[in-house]
Amino acid sequence: MVQDTKETRRIVRILTTDIDGSLNVERALRKIRGVSFMFSKAVCIATGTDPRRKVGQLSEVEVKTLEGFIKKPQLPGWMHNRRKDPETGEDLHITMADLQLKKRDDINLLRKLRAYKGIRHELGQPVRGQRTRSSFRTQKSVGVSKKKIQQAAKPAAKPKEEKK
Repeated sequence: MVQDTKETRRIVRILTTDIDGSLNVERALRKIRGVSFMFSKAVCIATGTDPRRKVGQLSEVEVKTLEGFIKKPQLPGWMHNRRKDPETGEDLHITMADLQLKKRDDINLLRKLRAYKGIRHELGQPVRGQRTRSSFRTQKSVGVSKKKIQQAAKPAAKPKEEKK
């Protein structure tokens, strides 16, 4: 591998994410929200970028190429993170803040429809069928509490006046 005489950048900005320039391209792309392990490999292969190359050594043109491909990937539909979008019916790949917005909108739609998953989201309970007997406890104490702690928690009782 031929070493470039150019100076490597310490921080590279890709899709509004600051990435450490000492990371390999394949690993660095995974720092972007919405880019997974397989997707970052596919991006490197499709754009012809060496996955072991340091991000700090990439030129501005190469960074723009990676950004453009991540925004509009020409990959099979099963690699996208939002298949058959309810609004458009297309296979989309969403990243960064758009991903958070879509997720929040989907959960709000489930709540509005009063679907089981939406109700579980509202209650703060597990959505995917996990058991709740011993886990997912909210605002409850678990275990045995000592007498001293119980007495400290009780309000002080007023002393009774004696009748004569």
